[in-house]
Amino acid sequence: MLITRLVLDSTAHVRRFLRLPFRLYSGVPQWVPPLGDDVRRMLQPRKHPFYHHSEAVFFLAEEGGKDIGRLALLDNRHYNEYNHTCTAFFYLFECENNPEAAAGLFEAGCAWAKARGLEEMAGPKGFTALDGMGLLVRGFEHRPALGIPYNLPYYPAMVESAGFKADGDTVSGYIDSTFRLPEKISFAARAVQERKGLRVQRFRSRLDLRSFVPRLQGMYNEAIEGTSGNVPLTADEARIMADQILWFANPRLIKLILKDDELAGFMFAYPDISAAIQRSRGRLWPLGWLDMLREFRRTRFLNINGAGILPKFRGMGATALLFSEMYASVVEGGFTAADVVQIGIENERMQNELRSLNIDFYKTHRMYRKVL
Repeated sequence: MLITRLVLDSTAHVRRFLRLPFRLYSGVPQWVPPLGDDVRRMLQPRKHPFYHHSEAVFFLAEEGGKDIGRLALLDNRHYNEYNHTCTAFFYLFECENNPEAAAGLFEAGCAWAKARGLEEMAGPKGFTALDGMGLLVRGFEHRPALGIPYNLPYYPAMVESAGFKADGDTVSGYIDSTFRLPEKISFAARAVQERKGLRVQRFRSRLDLRSFVPRLQGMYNEAIEGTSGNVPLTADEARIMADQILWFANPRLIKLILKDDELAGFMFAYPDISAAIQRSRGRLWPLGWLDMLREFRRTRFLNINGAGILPKFRGMGATALLFSEMYASVVEGGFTAADVVQIGIENERMQNELRSLNIDFYKTHRMYRKVL
């Protein structure tokens, strides 16, 4: 078995790195391939803003002339400077059920990270906040929400065999057509707007949403100030994330909760077009975009890919307003079911409140960490 560092200086090398999961997940009906343009951008330093401040390296495991595993390692200098850490992140891990190959990939990654003075490795965690994080450890029978990782069931064991320890879970919940918002929450949502001065920022068009991006970047960076485990967005990163959001967004489903002009909460929801992405194998051209547009209009499944109240606004009724907007997006939007994705397991209050609405937490993703 051979572990090599792949220099992505040609289209052939990029294709080689990208094609492995298509073989591994052949016959797995739940897997949704990434959009080709998005994932190729991650591998091209001239096109992705991550490389303006940080570096990444890519490894392949090869046996008998066949690629059997891959791994990306990220040295996110912005993250480490902001959080005062020395952490490398692994991402894009895919491998046959071969613990030796997985161990070889992680050994190569650890050696690269240690040579750079990094002291620990964590992941899976990607280039931006929209890349999804963690390994799926429960709920393999379900298709993932858009942009949320899906992996084969043996991956967690291989990562643990390589010396990684569990470092936090997130759970995703399912809302079906029986979802009904209790009247007391509707009343509280109205009251908190009148008494606490909270309001909901809605968008009518993609142009409205794009024009708000600079403000959203500032709001996001201000909101994470003083927190750990996050990293401020640069202007270029905000633009890339906006491009990703706008591809799938129904602007009316993107909502911000504001206190005066301060960000208090948010909800990002998207019509689920995963079935069309599966049919096109992640390719927009020549006709994939047309099938995705049709799926956008006919899907009855919604992905709520981000929802929360910032810590300083919890306990003042803002959660009721968030739930009211969630209900409006799901039911009044004509959707019959939705995924509410990746709520931190430590956020017990949010989980308990969602369970009271009969939301079933049916998927779990897990982060891993290893001291180098």
